[in-house]
Amino acid sequence: MSDNPIQPPVPLKREREHTVKLLIDHYAADNLTVEEFETRLDRAYVATTQEDLAGLLAGLPVLASTSAVAAAPPVATVPANQVKDFGMQIAIMGGSERRGSWTPPRKLYSLAVMGGAGLDFREARMPPGETVVNVLAVMGGVEVIVPPGMAVETHGMGIMGGFEAVDQAGDYTDPEAPRLVIRGMAIMGGVDISVRLPGETPKDARQRRRMERKERKQLRRGGE
Repeated sequence: MSDNPIQPPVPLKREREHTVKLLIDHYAADNLTVEEFETRLDRAYVATTQEDLAGLLAGLPVLASTSAVAAAPPVATVPANQVKDFGMQIAIMGGSERRGSWTPPRKLYSLAVMGGAGLDFREARMPPGETVVNVLAVMGGVEVIVPPGMAVETHGMGIMGGFEAVDQAGDYTDPEAPRLVIRGMAIMGGVDISVRLPGETPKDARQRRRMERKERKQLRRGGE
């Protein structure tokens, strides 16, 4: 009889999933080439020890914390009796911006003529139900930023200009949940609607979306 009996294998499912997630994050952060990423990923799926998995992360830098953008905070709300029925934003050969903890009216009109207007709803205190935003950009631009999780519906067109729309589902089962409806037109100008987390830059948002796409792809691969 051997003096060193064979020990049952250590469950590696959780460690493997964690290692794969870190490899995806490193690839998204450009710490790995495509070839290095694919090679380490293949080795992760066939690793039989924790040491093998740990070795796949050797030499890689420490990833910056992503806890601040790990999940979207709930949309802040305000009672309906504290909301104005009508409001305007005008930027003519100049600029106008609404951001931070502000309360949009039920109907908001945003006009940019040879100027720039910004509407940031990431920290806005939204009224229950539907909020309608009508935008018009004439040789100017209107930028609208919405948080993940908020129901958004867009309708617009560009005439010698661009209307970059975003539609995302929200909690339509609750009639009191905030819903944003954006309508408008860009004439020799631009209307840009994007989804970003609070404090997130456009570059951060692109990287987060790329990481999410790669993670979904690898999760589908692992489930096959």
